[in-house]
Amino acid sequence: MTIVHVPLGTRAYDVRIASGLISRAGEEVAPLLNRPKVWIVTEANVAKLHLAALQDGLADADIANEALILPAGEATKSWPYLTQTVEWLLDQKVERKDIVIAFGGGVIGDLVGFAAAILRRGVRFVQVPTSLLAQVDSSVGGKTGINAPQGKNLIGAFHQPSLVLADIDVLGTLTKRDFLAGYGEVVKYGGLGDGAFFEWLETNGPALATGDTALREEAVRRSVQMKADIVVRDETEQGDRALLNLGHTFGHALEAATGYSDRLLHGEGVAIGCALAFETSARLGLLSQESPSRFRQHLSAMGMKKDLSDIDGDLPDAPGLLELMGQDKKVEQGKLRFILARSIGDAFVADDVDLSVVRGVLDDALAAR
Repeated sequence: MTIVHVPLGTRAYDVRIASGLISRAGEEVAPLLNRPKVWIVTEANVAKLHLAALQDGLADADIANEALILPAGEATKSWPYLTQTVEWLLDQKVERKDIVIAFGGGVIGDLVGFAAAILRRGVRFVQVPTSLLAQVDSSVGGKTGINAPQGKNLIGAFHQPSLVLADIDVLGTLTKRDFLAGYGEVVKYGGLGDGAFFEWLETNGPALATGDTALREEAVRRSVQMKADIVVRDETEQGDRALLNLGHTFGHALEAATGYSDRLLHGEGVAIGCALAFETSARLGLLSQESPSRFRQHLSAMGMKKDLSDIDGDLPDAPGLLELMGQDKKVEQGKLRFILARSIGDAFVADDVDLSVVRGVLDDALAAR
């Protein structure tokens, strides 16, 4: 087992990365319990594939459970399902010292984490992420929340988990598209702060995508370690943590433009957003003209979406996309904050970006559709 420790004082926790963690979840969770029972919140697709295995793993350690199964999909990350989850946990008489298990991808992790944050002013929860995206990003760091009509993740709270169990085996049940969407967050880490990791991905990405378990575990470990290091420096995103949003200002706008639907998955939006951020950086003279092409070439080699032309259906014009960006959480004093780069692996926060350059990047990308 690989363990990445997130040292946040009294709220410190481990991210445990290995094969077979779901089947031995009971022994992993047992030391945290105030009483031998947990409450699982999951979604329909994950429940069909993996809920029985998780429940068996808990039973092996004589831990009882109750489970709530929500619909799959981004639309679940919304007020109605947050209300349903909180009220179910209240009906179940979940106490502050109990453990709620968020069992699913990023949608479930964010929703359940937020429910745990506001239930009785904070109950403990364990993340058991079942998607690559959730294992490398959303399950770590304590960001929880739901979407609003005005934008993504605009309602939420910081609430750290008590433990994260990233079972590498579960990645084998993902569709190719879902796995590659998660890879969009993996490649983001190479783009924002570790050029050597990006080179490693250029070499190992194809084998990782086709199922090499050891490579998958290493990619998750390196991604989680990078995120943990940044979170410890800046837990509530006052500075460095904003770097983790490389690609997200563009990506969240594209997700809003496509109605948070299957037209564009979150990780696909991040990958395209990273490419657009590198293109913007190049046009501002911050990094070489070759870097955006190199980044897109890697996305292409992985069989991923890399341009606006890869998104089906209509999109708003450039002013419309800029307006959607204006709802981004990184807006400060009415100004958009972008994550730009001096090279692949050297990103920084930029507060005063010439929006005419951004509009030009978007105009050209839309014209190429």
